[in-house]
Amino acid sequence: MSRRQPIHTVYGGAHLFKADTARKLGATALRTLDEHARDAAALAGILDIPAAFADRVYGRVREKLEREPVEDFRLDFEDGYGNRPDAEEDGHAESAAVEVAAGVRAGTLPPFIGIRIKNLGDELRERALRTADLFLGRLLKETGGQLPANFVVTLPKITARTQVGRFVDRAGRIETAHGIQPGTVKMELMVETPYSIFDERGTVSLSALVSEGRGRIVAAHFGTYDYTASLGITAAHQRMRHPACDFARSVMQVALAGTDVWLSDGATNVLPVGKDSAAIRQAWRLHYDDIRHSLANAFYQGWDLHPAQLVTRYAAVYAFFLESLDAASERLRNFISRAAQATLVGEVFDDAATGQGLLNFFLRALNCGAVREDEIGALTGLTLEELRSGSFVRIVQNRR
Repeated sequence: MSRRQPIHTVYGGAHLFKADTARKLGATALRTLDEHARDAAALAGILDIPAAFADRVYGRVREKLEREPVEDFRLDFEDGYGNRPDAEEDGHAESAAVEVAAGVRAGTLPPFIGIRIKNLGDELRERALRTADLFLGRLLKETGGQLPANFVVTLPKITARTQVGRFVDRAGRIETAHGIQPGTVKMELMVETPYSIFDERGTVSLSALVSEGRGRIVAAHFGTYDYTASLGITAAHQRMRHPACDFARSVMQVALAGTDVWLSDGATNVLPVGKDSAAIRQAWRLHYDDIRHSLANAFYQGWDLHPAQLVTRYAAVYAFFLESLDAASERLRNFISRAAQATLVGEVFDDAATGQGLLNFFLRALNCGAVREDEIGALTGLTLEELRSGSFVRIVQNRR
């Protein structure tokens, strides 16, 4: 990983966004944590986190919610916003941009942010493009021609390659009109239609869609519920771990392997809300298990729909890495010390491919905050610079 990838994206209606939204979401998450899991033992009991590192997980969850509760936020003009009169959406496009600009000035934005417009099919194309024009135009005016760091526009429900090309053309015109560097406006693709997996010829679509983006595509996000609905799966069986979703995610991985395009999983739509503590704990456990399934299948980012889900987002990610940390540390140190010769640690055989996999584990653990920079040396025997090189072969060669 050459750059930080957020471990989640929080979606919310664009009309509701305020400059301090991320801070308020964190405060709500902390109140939920205090009410339903006051200490490490309580959270560990709900989520079945091993006692050996329950305190570390709990401490890091609380610290994260206090310091940086949201890593990525998407102001939504699509499903989370709905279809409204044109004048109303025009107004919200500009007012939301003003709030984002205020967040830039106040330093209260998450490190990643963007908007999701409506789909670019025939019915909604002009509305979607107008919203992008208005939002970006007002934002650039308010900020003196600077987009926030890591800003993206998300394209939903793609049903034709030309839809990606149309937004690329519009982004280029916006950049020219406002005198900003070509290619500044980055894009994400929602993978939530059958076409996003296979096109009309039966060819895998994603590579062509990314090519159509002409260097602007930075991520592909799986949309669980639109995708399963499009296959005729009934609502009772639309879930993150449905086999149809596993298949789609596998296609995404194969199609985009070796590229710089990030992959993101979808959302758990059973929310930890209401006054029933048992229901909240049950929703937390479902969300936690869904995230663990994503992580085990190398999807290190996903969607969150409610601030109470931030608790289980961070708990799941930290527990996933911490429970394997000691074994991974021993294997990596041992393998490097023997100059990448095949080794046996306990009952585990490691070869060069495993060496890269172990390196990837620590890169991801560092990225999400499960491991801190000052811990890398003692855990791995590597310098931070070596780890961030991302290449196990290069590390071994440089040490010979």
